[in-house]
Amino acid sequence: MKVAFATLSLGAIAAAAWPALALAGTMSDPICTDRPGKGSATCTVPRGHFQIETGLADWSLTKAAGERDTELDLGATAIKYGVTDHMHIELDVVPLIRTTSRAAGIHDHASGVGDTLVRVKQELALGDGPWSAALYPYVKLPTASHRLGNGKVEGGLVVPLGLALGKSQWSLSATPEVDAAADADGHGYHPAMAQVFALGWQASDALNLSAEVWGSWDWDPAGTTRKASLDGSAAYRLGSNTQLDGGANFGLNRNTADIELYGGVSTRF
Repeated sequence: MKVAFATLSLGAIAAAAWPALALAGTMSDPICTDRPGKGSATCTVPRGHFQIETGLADWSLTKAAGERDTELDLGATAIKYGVTDHMHIELDVVPLIRTTSRAAGIHDHASGVGDTLVRVKQELALGDGPWSAALYPYVKLPTASHRLGNGKVEGGLVVPLGLALGKSQWSLSATPEVDAAADADGHGYHPAMAQVFALGWQASDALNLSAEVWGSWDWDPAGTTRKASLDGSAAYRLGSNTQLDGGANFGLNRNTADIELYGGVSTRF
């Protein structure tokens, strides 16, 4: 029942945004992805086409109080389909997650599939100016095992924002997000929020570099958790429809992974 309600909610949000159309993207435009980085782009996949964005590997390390935790995600993939010139639907899956924890001679590990996300992205019309924006609601379906996920349906709304800085090769972006997260005790929901600010540089026709500051706040009744990181990434286009990427994230507090390294590939057809 919760899954059905969440799916209908996504549809309602998308329908409400339908009249707010932006300039259409086409296959003649270079591929535009939500990789790399923690932010999201304002663009969508052209009508009638698929786009596959895959994280080949994503590895993170956290050290605290004599404990060493690592996580390795393999093959995390976003499958997107352009429904209109301004909207796409999306399914995000993680085929394999492996976590390890070592502390005081104890070694524990878990592995399996991750949770699944269902998303819709709708571009918004802001005229021909330097600003761009989109609505990007999602629902999380609990497909992970109890050791890798909380077994709860969750959801939220991401609002990607972009600003081209004149005729330069520089741009600014922000990705505010609000979520309904399950309580740690499993008996309700509470608000959570994330924010990304990024500076992008189109170093050449093929190469884009980006620096980000990311933060998240989770107001669980059991206690608030704050995370923050300073991130850098690069994306390199191989033609108009394929992109390689990689990045590194560095934690700024003890609740955040000390370092996260990743790389991936995206293709459109």
